[in-house]
Amino acid sequence: MDIAARLSNAGKKYKTGDTTIVALEPTTVEFRTGEITLIVGPSGSGKTTLLSLLGCVIYPTSGDVWVGDTCVSRLPEKQLATLRLQHIGFVFQGFNLLAPLNALENVMQPLILQGVNRKEAKKRALELIRTFKMEDRKNNLPRNLSGGQQQRVAVARSLITNPQLVLCDEPTASLDQFSAKQVMEMLRSLSRENRAVVIVTHDMRLKKYADRTIYVSEGRISAEPIEEEI
Repeated sequence: MDIAARLSNAGKKYKTGDTTIVALEPTTVEFRTGEITLIVGPSGSGKTTLLSLLGCVIYPTSGDVWVGDTCVSRLPEKQLATLRLQHIGFVFQGFNLLAPLNALENVMQPLILQGVNRKEAKKRALELIRTFKMEDRKNNLPRNLSGGQQQRVAVARSLITNPQLVLCDEPTASLDQFSAKQVMEMLRSLSRENRAVVIVTHDMRLKKYADRTIYVSEGRISAEPIEEEI
């Protein structure tokens, strides 16, 4: 298995006036292809900060963040945006589909942003939509799709650029049990295709799908439940 992303003694602090808030203590951790990693912990524990560092959405205050072989800690914002578009897939709790676009057009969007011509983008998106058994819904607007269908479209969109790293923020929180099971089985299958899937969640039902669970509390991470979490 390859290392898709890693933090090397990376931490994040925020300053407000004279107060310093430690969002994440200096942390060293790897995320490997072929694995689903769950990140669990209470609200405000540092889970989202960890995911945001992996997603190159924020810079670490200390240490380094690597995506593949690239150290991203000091890359200019423009290069970070390109790296996010080309190498990282994002799946959100609220789906974040573009309301005026149908399912197929939503899946096409990352390719359009990369400069792929519309004909080629449509062809590739249609192949992915078929894989997700959503071809009969390809012309539906998001509002005409169920929550589970919207999340399947969102997962398809995250994969259209063939990223090695897929980051999911509470991907099942808005879904019923059946839809959550479908989405998790899909994500587990994707991880076996040489991808690293990282999932922030409060949903302990997802542990059975994970290869590894990381626990976060008060900015500290552990491979075992931290005492106050037990």
